Amino acid sequence: MKSIARTFALSLGIAATMIFLIMLGIFVSRYPMEEREFRACRVVAAILDRATVIEGQNLTVRQTPGLEELKADSPNLWYVVSAGSMISEYGSERRPALPFAFPYHGPVGSSVFSTLDQKSTFCLAVMQRGSLQLTTMIGEPQVRFGRIARNFLVRSIFSIALLALAFAATVAIGSALAARFVSRGIERVARRALAIDPSAPQGLISLSEVPTELKPLVAALNRAFGEIDAYIRMQRRFLGNAAHQLRTPLTLLRAKIEDVPDPALKVELVRDVRRLTSLVSAMLDLARLQNHAIEKRPIDLAELTLDVLADFGPSALDAGIELALERAEEGPLLVQGVDAAVRSALANLVGNALIHAHGARRIVATLGRGSISVDDDGAGLPDDAEHRLLEPFQTGNCAGDGAGLGLSIVREIMAAHGGELVISSAPGRGTTMSLRFPEAATTRSPQRDLQPH
Repeated sequence: MKSIARTFALSLGIAATMIFLIMLGIFVSRYPMEEREFRACRVVAAILDRATVIEGQNLTVRQTPGLEELKADSPNLWYVVSAGSMISEYGSERRPALPFAFPYHGPVGSSVFSTLDQKSTFCLAVMQRGSLQLTTMIGEPQVRFGRIARNFLVRSIFSIALLALAFAATVAIGSALAARFVSRGIERVARRALAIDPSAPQGLISLSEVPTELKPLVAALNRAFGEIDAYIRMQRRFLGNAAHQLRTPLTLLRAKIEDVPDPALKVELVRDVRRLTSLVSAMLDLARLQNHAIEKRPIDLAELTLDVLADFGPSALDAGIELALERAEEGPLLVQGVDAAVRSALANLVGNALIHAHGARRIVATLGRGSISVDDDGAGLPDDAEHRLLEPFQTGNCAGDGAGLGLSIVREIMAAHGGELVISSAPGRGTTMSLRFPEAATTRSPQRDLQPH
């Protein structure tokens, strides 16, 4: 779609040009009668001037195309042309009595006079031809409008050009100012729309800050933002309520597992319930984060990572996988967040690496300033699988193990913390999943043993 401001300016320029030409045509066509007679007098005087030839003592009026056209259009035409004592006359039988005698001697110029009987008018024009004065008197001329208009335009071309230039400048300045006004109004609305928080898209664009023409659009946007915000709040309430309601049956289920007589089955059920409980806790924490119901506090990523790796130590030992921790610098690495939610996100990454990193022998958690990366040396992911893993109910396990909700929740947890989940992988080269946070103010503390248990 073309620019609104440019289209507006172009349309206004075309419309203004058409209006100017129409007004000029109306002005020329609606001369006062006296003005039209004077213009016609100048036209026919010029025709006769071009047709008159003076050679010695002979004055001849040649039959030029202009004069022939004038005679054809004017059946009652008469004229008298004189220079000194030389005279040439046409239509003398139609010429009324005139108030001037021949030869006429007067100032150079042209004008329209009435005949002696006051029943008609005639044109008197005096032109200088060398040392002689060429005098013409013409009566009953019928001059075509086109010829009068052409003569007027030729004689007034400079004035018309100045008028057109001033008109064009006025239109151009007006168009530029109007286009700028339209553009600034749209830019103002766009800036306010971009400033709306995607996590709470309420209608924040004030109608008093936009032009009248844009108010219906802004009102529609505000209504859409309000409906989207209501839908998001409803979904968050549902997620929080569902997670909260699931906690009680999970607690009862954990109690009943204690009565299972088979030790191997009991261990497997306890592990599954623990994972399900962690998932439900993460969902509840996520709902509270999105509703801003939990206050974020400084979290030490180093301490949290040690605890998570310690929790997964037995599982890694059973799977024959080594867990390791690496870090770039000593001391606490602080970020702002909710401890339980961040712990759940990191546990999800480590658990995914243990379950889905086929062929992995080593999993390394790398700490950086404001980030945690979990690397494995497994088979890696298929091409373009990273984006699909972030969608709900998508897993990287071809066998279909797992619900596929973990990484989707991790992404939402990171978004609620103002961070992001980044996944990079290559077939045969392992997978790296990173949690990247906005950094909190770092405070130094005494060193501690960072080796995972």
